[in-house]
Amino acid sequence: MKTSIKTALILASTLSLAIAISGNANAQAQVPEKTRAATPMAKFQAPGFYRMMLGSFEVTVLSDGTATRHVDEIMSKPEEVRAAYAHHHEELPAELSINTYLINTGSKLLLVDTGAGELFGAAGDGSGSSNRLIRNLRAAGYQPEQVDAVLLTHIHGDHSGGLSAGGKRLFPNADVYVDKNDANYWLSTAQANAAPAAKQLTFTQSRATVNPYADAGRLKTFNGAQELFAGVSSIPSYGHTPGHTAYLISSQGKNLLLWGDLIHAGATQFKDPTITIAYDFDAAAAVRSRLYLLQLAASKGYLVGSAHISFPGLGHIGSTTTGYEWLTATYQIQGTY
Repeated sequence: MKTSIKTALILASTLSLAIAISGNANAQAQVPEKTRAATPMAKFQAPGFYRMMLGSFEVTVLSDGTATRHVDEIMSKPEEVRAAYAHHHEELPAELSINTYLINTGSKLLLVDTGAGELFGAAGDGSGSSNRLIRNLRAAGYQPEQVDAVLLTHIHGDHSGGLSAGGKRLFPNADVYVDKNDANYWLSTAQANAAPAAKQLTFTQSRATVNPYADAGRLKTFNGAQELFAGVSSIPSYGHTPGHTAYLISSQGKNLLLWGDLIHAGATQFKDPTITIAYDFDAAAAVRSRLYLLQLAASKGYLVGSAHISFPGLGHIGSTTTGYEWLTATYQIQGTY
């Protein structure tokens, strides 16, 4: 008798719970879903730096942002360029990375190129597409005052533009190194006066950003192939500018080739290195330099840092039956190359 009563009570309780659940479900179905405020979009990137070890050297890739360019309109063989970008499912105009490279040798802090700075009209607070170098340098744990030397691959707005702002040196304790052929050309008043109108802006920008260092006795020129610091050597790659230079960074048997503007449109120039850009000072010489450094990097297995390949612009060069190919370096949390 007691068991029957207990069983009945359990059944009754279970039935009541089921009815309650059913009722709640029906009630919830009849009540409109509460409108929730949409989460606002962040619309900003993480700080643009990537750190790796090269032997005993610490290398930090620093982004100055990007520059959008109709590369098909400023490069030779425009139809080939358009076809290559379409094959890669990339739209034109292309958003080209502006990469710079900070080398901590343990005794020296060296910066290779400085990005565009304020020359491309960016605000400098991260709202623009470029002028992000200083912000990213600080985010990476360094200060501009700590840089001992700036090594320019060449004097062009997107490589030397970040040296100064408003006539003030942004790296006040740094010497600036550049091949003398570039300095003699871009900083010359006589060359500027003789140049066509299309180049006048580059001359103006060059003097505005580089001359503050020259005036302070901080501009150091070199001639061709030189060992500038222990483990840091220049490789002349003239053509894009009169003194365009690559830098080979070497430590404990590891090598990083920083080649500046050797490549602008990777989608097509690796396969066809004869494609040039309107900014080339001497297109034929630029092609010769490109072929030489591509073969050098491929044969030696060098890690390459490229100024305009998508950040962080690190990879290797492979030889193919039709030219060369870019082999993107593996992303590593604690990068050691």
